[in-house]
Amino acid sequence: MTDDPYAGLPKSEFAFPGPLRDALVAAVLSGAKTSTTGLLAEYRKLGEELPAPGDRQAVVDSDDRPVAVIEVTGVRVVPLGEVGLQHALDEGEGYRTVAEWRATHEGFWRSPELLEVLEEPEFTVDDSTEVVLERFRVVVAPGR
Repeated sequence: MTDDPYAGLPKSEFAFPGPLRDALVAAVLSGAKTSTTGLLAEYRKLGEELPAPGDRQAVVDSDDRPVAVIEVTGVRVVPLGEVGLQHALDEGEGYRTVAEWRATHEGFWRSPELLEVLEEPEFTVDDSTEVVLERFRVVVAPGR
């Protein structure tokens, strides 16, 4: 038996390594971030199953070090046009409106890094684009 709380857990990687990931991980660790959003297309492209309530994941920082364990508390797949204000607020990034939240996310989803992952340089989003809304809680955060 191991004392490592991260042993055997899948990684939870917020954005790509760098300043954005650092900010998102800090928001998770502070308790401000309790939701996140991903493209269903990315899950499909990577052949990943959607998370399910009760799943635990190791949050990793930009250096790929585990810094917390989160437990999924809810998952919904909805069209982008149906994302509500509470979800945007719970992302913990200071959004005040769904329009702010959406503009930032669309920018990320159109980034060269994500387009490379999707292998679709012309990928775009609209109100009908399916997104994965994930809610979670921190269950292990050393030093917190």
